[in-house]
Amino acid sequence: MEIWELFVIAVGLSMDAFAIAICKGLSVERVRTKHLILTGLWFGGAQALMPLLGYLLGTGFQSFIQQIDHWIAFVLLCAIGLGMIREARSPAKPLDASFSPKAMLPLAIADSIDALAAGVSFAFLDVKILSAVLLIGVITFALSAFGVWLGSRFGERYRSRAEWTGGAILILMGVKILLEHTGVLG
Repeated sequence: MEIWELFVIAVGLSMDAFAIAICKGLSVERVRTKHLILTGLWFGGAQALMPLLGYLLGTGFQSFIQQIDHWIAFVLLCAIGLGMIREARSPAKPLDASFSPKAMLPLAIADSIDALAAGVSFAFLDVKILSAVLLIGVITFALSAFGVWLGSRFGERYRSRAEWTGGAILILMGVKILLEHTGVLG
């Protein structure tokens, strides 16, 4: 997988975190630098860890399903993307203004489940996993920190657009992988 493809997937995966971060920015009266850093660390860390776990799970089963790996990647990426688009259409749930581990850990885990599934597909796509998780973590950190700031400035109106865009990106990447592995695209 090319670096630009990993970059696109990383941006797509980080859109949920970005949308949640916007909502966190809405939930506080005055955003401080520590809010940006904490949000980036929680979401960036979880988004980096989960694909690694998914990759390790996927490599355990790789020899059994190598013939259908492109279909697995396609289905997982499309399912994640459709879920994100579905979430984009639903009203946002109010978030706790706390940035404590008790408040942030459940959000980070729930947000990064899609990255776990992406990591499984990485096992079948000959992805350099350390580069991928580093890129996903850094991009998610940056977009999450920016999301908190943006949420404090501009509000809820960008949440659904960010989730929809991320979902569409993941679906398009899934279709591209399927078309490449079936020979439709060179």
